[in-house]
Amino acid sequence: MRSISQSRIQANTWVALGLIPLSGFAMDVYIPSLPDMAVQLHTTPAAIQLTLSLFIISYGISQLIVGGLLDSYGRYWPTMISMLVFSASSFAIAFTESIQVIYAMRIIQGFTVAVIVVGKRTFFVDVYSGDQLKKYTSLFSVIWAIGPIVAPFLGGFFQTSWGWTSNFIFLGIFSFAFFIIEMIIGGETQKQAQPFSIKGILDSYGKMVKTPDFTAGMVILGLAYAMILFYGMASPFLVEQQLHLSPAVTGYAALFSGVSVLIGGTLSRILIKKPFIKKLIFASTLQLVAVSLLIMFTFYHQSLATLLLYVFLMHSTGGFIFNNLMSYTLIRFPQYAGKAAGLVGGGFSVVTSILSSVLVNSLSITNQTMLGVAYAVLAIGMFLVIVKTKWVGNESVKTNKNEAQTEAAVAA
Repeated sequence: MRSISQSRIQANTWVALGLIPLSGFAMDVYIPSLPDMAVQLHTTPAAIQLTLSLFIISYGISQLIVGGLLDSYGRYWPTMISMLVFSASSFAIAFTESIQVIYAMRIIQGFTVAVIVVGKRTFFVDVYSGDQLKKYTSLFSVIWAIGPIVAPFLGGFFQTSWGWTSNFIFLGIFSFAFFIIEMIIGGETQKQAQPFSIKGILDSYGKMVKTPDFTAGMVILGLAYAMILFYGMASPFLVEQQLHLSPAVTGYAALFSGVSVLIGGTLSRILIKKPFIKKLIFASTLQLVAVSLLIMFTFYHQSLATLLLYVFLMHSTGGFIFNNLMSYTLIRFPQYAGKAAGLVGGGFSVVTSILSSVLVNSLSITNQTMLGVAYAVLAIGMFLVIVKTKWVGNESVKTNKNEAQTEAAVAA
């Protein structure tokens, strides 16, 4: 198996960063085309919306599985095959008129994107360490935020210019281009393969889940992302029905949400060397103060400005917390790099899905004050988990690096 050369690590780093937003592109780029797809495929809007749900479910569950496969069979060839299959499935969607075929392809795409994204997260744990590793893992949520920001606007341009099929042709070309680049400069980064064993994988997952700070990190990631997802569910009603503004304003508000997350993630990178727990507590406390004041204020006055103030304060602090915890959990168990990346991604997705469903079904978001109540529930949850968890900070990396070296020596 071809190993990656030292001279090509930097080039492969840029490739890995370029592929991390793929999940966002695959989810969001064709959202502006949903009405046109329903018309062209002679089906209902609900049937078309199911294509998005199937992808999200497949992507979330697959992340729990693919980590163990990548630790056993390496990162390179599973990722290469997944890029090729994702590209082929995108073209299949573009050139079919069967909604059932599209459903099947979207499920396949969820799995292949999970392999690609988890594999690229694992790449950084394989080739970097110490402060350099923290610098790159802190970039993940910043880079990931590019997808939800850029994809809908890019999709709107494609839809206006060439119709809904052009979105999937773009995805196919995007993935195939990276496949060619990987063929030329890529290689395997795993130092020591682990024998494939379902029991071994489950034992590794059990060890990680039983580690309080790792599990707490996944829960907080789920709570932070639930804020963003819940807002996405509620915003069309709040903007278009309560404030009587156009759907275009909903889109611009979504863009503002993505920019807010990006600002929070960027700030976390700037403050990367500041004490870990102090950063989390400060950001979480700021969230609680902000949401308390906004709930009281919006009880008397509600406008687009107050909604965007909610978005900026809650999503930027949420992005800050998310970025810190994503970096922390990914490097917590470097000896299980693939499994950890998969468990983190799949785990927080499950938490987000459960929390979002519970909030949607238990709270009627008819105005911004109720949106604030939902934000408050999530913010209080984050604060309690942060203050009640014993965070081991940088020592976790040192300890687990030693464990990884020991396990590799034993395996050899």
